Amino acid sequence: MTKQSFFEICLNNYGTMPDYPFDEDFKTAVFRHSENRKWYAIVMSVSRRKFGFESDEVIDVVNLKLPVEMFGSFGKGEGVYPAYHMNKLHWISVILPDATDDVVEFLVNASFEASKRKAKR
Repeated sequence: MTKQSFFEICLNNYGTMPDYPFDEDFKTAVFRHSENRKWYAIVMSVSRRKFGFESDEVIDVVNLKLPVEMFGSFGKGEGVYPAYHMNKLHWISVILPDATDDVVEFLVNASFEASKRKAKR
């Protein structure tokens, strides 16, 4: 999947556009819920070496929040890794060019749902 395709999924499915919250960094994009501003995705450019590859190729990666019960359901063969630069107990990294569209769409939806505002009791 391409970065642009990911952006289109977020716009078409959730009505959200990328936000660039970091000064002077217009490559790192955050996607937030409109009602609570919580992140459900962050797209970054990262070296493959950060994921254990013997390559310095810079790739597009999306970090997504998952419910704890989903951890371990996906593996490196699907382009899914422990989160880069985030809490590895709650977030995963998906290497966009290595993951299928179906896997990315499923995981971004899970992240969107996992980061929604919780209902008040």
